[in-house]
Amino acid sequence: MTVAEAPVKTAEVPPVHKASTRKRLVPYWLLLPGILWLVVFFALPLVYQASTSVQQGSLEAGFKVTWHFQTYWDALTEYWPQFIRSLLYAGTATVLCLLLGYPLAYLIAFKAGRWRNLVLVLVIAPFFTSFLIRTLAWKTILADGGPVVDVLNTLHVLDVTSWLGWTEGGRLLATPLAVVCGLTYNFLPFMILPLYTSLERIDGRLHEAAGDLYATPATTFRKVTFPLSMPGVVSGTLLTFIPAAGDYVNAELLGSTDTKMVGSVIQSQFLRVLDYPTAAALSFILMAIVLIMVTVYMRKSGTEDLV
Repeated sequence: MTVAEAPVKTAEVPPVHKASTRKRLVPYWLLLPGILWLVVFFALPLVYQASTSVQQGSLEAGFKVTWHFQTYWDALTEYWPQFIRSLLYAGTATVLCLLLGYPLAYLIAFKAGRWRNLVLVLVIAPFFTSFLIRTLAWKTILADGGPVVDVLNTLHVLDVTSWLGWTEGGRLLATPLAVVCGLTYNFLPFMILPLYTSLERIDGRLHEAAGDLYATPATTFRKVTFPLSMPGVVSGTLLTFIPAAGDYVNAELLGSTDTKMVGSVIQSQFLRVLDYPTAAALSFILMAIVLIMVTVYMRKSGTEDLV
């Protein structure tokens, strides 16, 4: 056999297809624990609550799925004032959080310097204690005869808020203003942190460029800073409004029977009245209303980039 006739050995080609397939599946395997967590602790309870909302019966006789969608209409027509009140209180608290949180986030991002970390710790310091304890503290702060009420009465501030219907009788506790104050305090960090993150990302050279173009500080803020911080504004308002709309602790501890929010009604239906279908229907109505409002807000805000 000549050299020309000798068989040529070729190198074995590794199974590239199998390796590339396994590589493509790696992200899905990494996502699997999170997906299972969402299915078990979010999707399945949601399906269960959906089935509960169309049931009829009692706790003694048992509840059965009868596809009784009338429960939704009955819940909405009976408790629509609580829905309106919840959205009003949550919206007011969100606006107050934005007005209070934006200047503080701006100062932390651009002016705090070496004190930045300390101020951030002070912002999240309320999370070191229980939500319930923080709200009870506000019950003491706003108590009748306390320094806050005395100062506001001296300045005749409570006369104005009473005329607006937010307080009555020269007192703060058991009024809408007390509930809004509690919501604002408890959810203010949820506004500040996304705003700070968004503002901290802004390149300082943009401010210098605006100054080189003879823009005033107000113009720089209006044309550069605020538009670039919109993702933080959107994230902060969502993180504040959504939990505030379903909150019931502040309404229970700082309000009265006239300031009940829909979260209070849901809690009462679940734990006191034991009317599970109505409670589930109220929960889904609130979720649908908030979802619609968030969708419209996201489209009108002009940004889908969240912090």
